[in-house]
Amino acid sequence: MEKTYPYIENIGIEDLKLDLFNPRLPKSKQGKDEQTVIEYLLLEAATEELMIAIGENGFFAGELLLVIQDNNGKYDVIEGNRRLTAVKLLNSPQLATARKNSVTAIVQMAKLPPPTQLPCLIFKEKEDILKYLGFRHITGIKSWRLLEKARYLYDMQKRDYSKVSFLKTCSEIAKTIGSRSDYVKRLLIGYELYKIVEDEKFYQIDNLNDTKFYLNYFTDSLNKENIRDFLQINLNSDTPTANLNKDNLKKVVYWWFEKTQGQSRVLGDSEGLKLLDTVIGNADALVAFDKNGASIQEAYELTGDLDLQFEDRIRNSLKAIEQADILSNKVKNFYTDLYDDLKSIRRIAFKINEFKDKVTQDGDEF
Repeated sequence: MEKTYPYIENIGIEDLKLDLFNPRLPKSKQGKDEQTVIEYLLLEAATEELMIAIGENGFFAGELLLVIQDNNGKYDVIEGNRRLTAVKLLNSPQLATARKNSVTAIVQMAKLPPPTQLPCLIFKEKEDILKYLGFRHITGIKSWRLLEKARYLYDMQKRDYSKVSFLKTCSEIAKTIGSRSDYVKRLLIGYELYKIVEDEKFYQIDNLNDTKFYLNYFTDSLNKENIRDFLQINLNSDTPTANLNKDNLKKVVYWWFEKTQGQSRVLGDSEGLKLLDTVIGNADALVAFDKNGASIQEAYELTGDLDLQFEDRIRNSLKAIEQADILSNKVKNFYTDLYDDLKSIRRIAFKINEFKDKVTQDGDEF
């Protein structure tokens, strides 16, 4: 009787093959052999912890491997490669080419014998699994790292939406995975930028590779208007990178990742991107940072944005003091250092005011 897909079956681990093109793998590790996959998952994916858990409690049957059968009667594991790796190593610790001592110790300490068969959900086509994984790993409960998400969506775009406009593709993929189209858009554009950097061998920046590149620097930058304009990216176009300024792309990657004495010129976190976006939006500040060697903070001070920050912080401090004043008549036990803190607030306020008076009255720094 012909089976109806998908169906569950226990399959021997000798018939289960690791996915050599798993999106979790860096591109430099893809398409090689199972030994490469095992080594990477040991070093980067907390596989030892999973081995310990399986050795202690057994394999959780509710976590089915998702597989398809190949032409030789074997099964390609599309979902569950880390679990399969853990079980393979528990059965054959000699497969470990990294962390050999740790793997051997885990096998020796295991309370339960390792399983030789694993419960699998067998699908007819790989595409049936991929649609499910799009939700599970991008917006669902087992989220991948950002680069893995972007790589998966990029592959989905090329595979399923090659004849659909870019903006329409973003909308359709978002519906499929239960996400927002603007998020999908930034992931796809960010990955396209990443592929350019990867193709340029990461501009030969020391120690920079696909395992150490932070894709969120690109995806978060796409929310910054000045950085977008600097790179000449149009988010509202079906060809958002058609006019990409590759020289400026190289510059921002250098600013983020090239280190001098262990420090990059600007961080790609939210504060660093805010500074960079403000500097790029000011011609004088950008020249100082890009051409004249000014630090990002020194360049930022040329933008005038510090005046706004100063005002915001003073006003926010005033609001906080006012809120504390409202609460004061309800406080039962004032904390020990209150008097000293109030004196410090008064002292700092007088200091700021005195400096303001000096600047506005003298009009001369000398």
